[in-house]
Amino acid sequence: MIHLTENALRELKRLRSRYEEGQQVLRLGVKPSGCSGLSYTMNFESGSNPDDKTFSFEDLSVTVDPLSMTMLSGMTVDFSEDLLGGGFRFKNPNAASSCGCGTSFAPAAEAVAV
Repeated sequence: MIHLTENALRELKRLRSRYEEGQQVLRLGVKPSGCSGLSYTMNFESGSNPDDKTFSFEDLSVTVDPLSMTMLSGMTVDFSEDLLGGGFRFKNPNAASSCGCGTSFAPAAEAVAV
C-alpha cells in the first residue's frame, strides 16, 4: 500500500490539471540516482501496465511497477511548503538511510531481496 496525505493529494491533483486529458495516472517509482543510491520518481502517464499495482485516492489513480513496489510498500507521500518553496516528502519504511534533502535513499536489505 502507498499512502498520500491530504496535502500531497491536493498538490498532485493541482499538478495533474496541467497535463493533457490522456495523462491522468500518477506513476511512482524508483531509479538509480542521488547520493544515497535510489531516487523517487513521479510522472503522470496515460495508464498502467497489467503487472502494476494501482491505488485509488478519490479521483486520482497511482500506479507502481512491481520492482519499485518492493521498495515503496508502506510509504507515505506528503507535501509541504517552506521558505524555499514547496516539495514532496517521502516517509519510506523500506529506507535504511536517506540523504539530507530526502529525495534519495538506500533500501533496507529486505526491500531488495526479491
